Amino acid sequence: MSIAQLISPSQLAERQQEPGLVILDCRSSLEDLDYGQRSYAEGHIEGSCYADLLNDLSGAVKKGVTGRHPLPDADVLIDRLQTWGVNSDSDIVLYDDGPGAYAARAWWLLAWLGKRDGVFILDGGLKAWHAAGLPLSLDSPTHKHGFFSGQPDPSLVLTADELQARLGQPEMTLIDARAPARFRGEVEPIDPVAGHIPGAQCAAFTDNLGPDGRFLPAQQLKQRFAEKLAGRSPDHLVAYCGSGVTACHNLFALCLAGYPLGALYAGSWSEWITDTQREVATGD
Repeated sequence: MSIAQLISPSQLAERQQEPGLVILDCRSSLEDLDYGQRSYAEGHIEGSCYADLLNDLSGAVKKGVTGRHPLPDADVLIDRLQTWGVNSDSDIVLYDDGPGAYAARAWWLLAWLGKRDGVFILDGGLKAWHAAGLPLSLDSPTHKHGFFSGQPDPSLVLTADELQARLGQPEMTLIDARAPARFRGEVEPIDPVAGHIPGAQCAAFTDNLGPDGRFLPAQQLKQRFAEKLAGRSPDHLVAYCGSGVTACHNLFALCLAGYPLGALYAGSWSEWITDTQREVATGD
């Protein structure tokens, strides 16, 4: 079974009261840092705990050294997962407003710690939940402390130096999850330098979704990434984005399509540009 699994609103509603099910609300906004917590307080799926992008799903930023969302300390994240009631055998449902980018970041972190079964993303997120006419709750969740244990898998992560050493190697496929205009360097609304890492291909994460905001069928996703791989082995694929968040959406979509879990350049573009000696490319 693929480690990337989707759950529909109706399926989640049927399982909502299931003992031991953990639901994490991963809503966030890069433009409004309080958005997620505020939205959670205004209404969330009953039983869900709030997982904050900055405080829970990222580590401390070191200006001029790290990207905007460095990986969290593994022990700190494990402790937080236990606080949310996660056990090693728990089924976990992750959701955000709909596109799935923040939920996919949580999914990838769980995979990084070794949790690769029983983790679901709510397909279409809260938008689909609302469309199905399902209610939200204002109640705080009640659950027992969990006993999750995990170990980070270093094979899933590349440092900037490791990626630098691989640039130009013909077997590597490097995909950038940002929008095409940011990839080409025509606009850069967040980071101080525009462009992309040399040799990368644009694979905007939003293209993993259909018009309804849900993930495309596996066969369509397979064809999409087959074009990026162009005959190269998926074992050498590396994903990045602006800060290591939306790249996880591509990694999830790749697994949905039946490909193996690729590596993440976690620092991504916002870390790459902290060293002026690293090359920057623009255009297609």
